[in-house]
Amino acid sequence: MFVRKRTNRFAPEPGNTIKLETAGVHHVTAVAGDPRRNVDFYTETLGLRLVKRTVNFDDPGTYHLYYGDRTGTPGTILTFFPFENGTQGTPGRGQQTATAFVVPDNSFDYWTERFDAHDVAYDEPEVRFGARVLAFRDPDGQPLELVTGESDVAPWDGSDVPAEYGIRGFHGVTLSSRRPDETARVLDLLGYEEVAAEGDRTRFAAAGDRAEYVDLLDTDGPSGTPGAGTVHHVAVRAADGDEQEAWREFLSDAGLNVTAVKDRQYFTSIYFREPGGILFEIATDGPGFDRDESVDSLGSALKLPPWLEDRRSELEARLPSL
Repeated sequence: MFVRKRTNRFAPEPGNTIKLETAGVHHVTAVAGDPRRNVDFYTETLGLRLVKRTVNFDDPGTYHLYYGDRTGTPGTILTFFPFENGTQGTPGRGQQTATAFVVPDNSFDYWTERFDAHDVAYDEPEVRFGARVLAFRDPDGQPLELVTGESDVAPWDGSDVPAEYGIRGFHGVTLSSRRPDETARVLDLLGYEEVAAEGDRTRFAAAGDRAEYVDLLDTDGPSGTPGAGTVHHVAVRAADGDEQEAWREFLSDAGLNVTAVKDRQYFTSIYFREPGGILFEIATDGPGFDRDESVDSLGSALKLPPWLEDRRSELEARLPSL
């Protein structure tokens, strides 16, 4: 392993009051098959909290399910569009190809025993950048990892996973780019710093307190195909709308095609696809998941944005029961 540092070529101009440097991953959004199986796996097997059940605002006949810690803290949120009769996807180049969670040291015996009991496919643990890594797959083949480390996130205490072994938010993500040099440039734009490399894997880190790592792979192989078991996009954090608008202007000036701001109720979002094929989102930390239900009741009822409330009966009839 070697470590190398570099300066951010895109530091803000003197007098700019907004430092354009993301604090890390906000959430990851993936595609799944059977929504009931998806809920069972992430709440019962992994012990995450279902913090929001809503719909895909762009395709409201489909659920959008959010899992995380007790409140859905940015840096803990894994979300899914589950299509009951959807097609199977294949992770590959042009996609995020692994989502890694933080777990405490000495927890792998517990997790391998739990995975055996729940028929979860997993690999032999390995060491990567000095930390132990346990790779596994969800029922749709979604690549996931447990990585030993520290986090300021408390595990969800509403599951049967003991707190001393529980998931503590994201460690980071792995990107398999079609054009790694271009993707590295975009990570630089986002404020990530290259901190280490091992083999075909280069690690970048954000200046945040959680979910700060992005690993970039430089490998051959087929491009990914979208569908169940693949990641749709990865979102990084903006503190608020003002910072998000500054990001939009900055990235547009850098030659990226950035969308208008979209209201996702629990945060606002902008999106862009970088030259290596990865779809990025920049999402605000607020207003948060408790804007339309109390923290104690998060995820207990179907929540719709105001512009879809008049379709509630229709949508509830179309969506499968969870």
